[in-house]
Amino acid sequence: MKTSLAIPVTKTQSSRLSQTDFSNLVFGKTISDHMFVADYKNGEWSDLRIEPYAPLELSPSNATLHYGQSIFEGLKAYRNDAGEVLVFRADANWKRMNESAERMCMPSLPEEVFMDGLTQLLELDKDWVPTAKGASLYIRPFMFAMDEYIGVKPSETYKFIIFTCPVGNYYSKPVSVKVETKFTRANEGGTGAAKTAGNYAASLYPALQAQKAGYDQLLWTDGKSHSKIEESGTMNVMFKINGKIITAPIDGGTILKGITRNSVIQLANDWNEDLEERFLTVTELKEALEAGTLEEAFGTGTAATIAHIFKINIDGKDYILPEKPEDAFSHRVLAALDGIKYGTEADPHEWIIKI
Repeated sequence: MKTSLAIPVTKTQSSRLSQTDFSNLVFGKTISDHMFVADYKNGEWSDLRIEPYAPLELSPSNATLHYGQSIFEGLKAYRNDAGEVLVFRADANWKRMNESAERMCMPSLPEEVFMDGLTQLLELDKDWVPTAKGASLYIRPFMFAMDEYIGVKPSETYKFIIFTCPVGNYYSKPVSVKVETKFTRANEGGTGAAKTAGNYAASLYPALQAQKAGYDQLLWTDGKSHSKIEESGTMNVMFKINGKIITAPIDGGTILKGITRNSVIQLANDWNEDLEERFLTVTELKEALEAGTLEEAFGTGTAATIAHIFKINIDGKDYILPEKPEDAFSHRVLAALDGIKYGTEADPHEWIIKI
């Protein structure tokens, strides 16, 4: 990909690449050598640079530490058989980040700052992109307030950073979930559609309770009635009942506009699958489980791509989903997405950016 900005680079004097065990990657634990940084002050982004990944120096009165004005994105880069680096739908992440920024009273990022910073960082750290099947380079762009002021108001200064992590598979096996009917991830009028730090902080306690009870994640329900399924853990979620794929709509402001979700929907439409964007009620889900008409349930997200669900708990009762055939939709769509991401299948929607 061609870039337009000349971004100064300070290379690390001590790369950690040779000490990294790429056969034993724990998600988010191993960080690549460099990061892209930009600062916002006086109404514009400036001082763009790439420098060694290192700790940040922050004032104790930093606004983000007190009021959570922080947003982030997650995307991945892959290595194809020719050794080239491919990035999946980075433009969609840039657009969604600006939507989050607007909701959180933060400045928008010009496309060239996001894309050129990302591209030049990946060019420098391209050797960190794993070669193993199923592995990838996770990319974390994020922005946070930098004002040294504890009055409650939007910050006037910000920092934008991109760093990367080589990762393996997020989930190595199908997951179990519990329908959550007490705690709420997001409410109408809140920040559920923004990828902001506070949403994730609020989800930790109920998720921990579910894990203590033996489940991997939650099925979040709506905050008003707890009668409608919204998301699964930190992912969008889809169900296939009697041949129809059902997934919650994203126009109500409580659900993140998942890029993997959007990609799955696009492929389903390409394949003329019967798909409906509407809320599935907890009652409908329970009836489908009891009648044996729930064919598939799976989460969609950047970290896992497709997370197959094998067990659902409703009102204290566990339901085991039937074993899926090889040609199940979730298997086919995962294979298709992986084919596009790793460059082994055609990319009809031009989702891939080649570094």
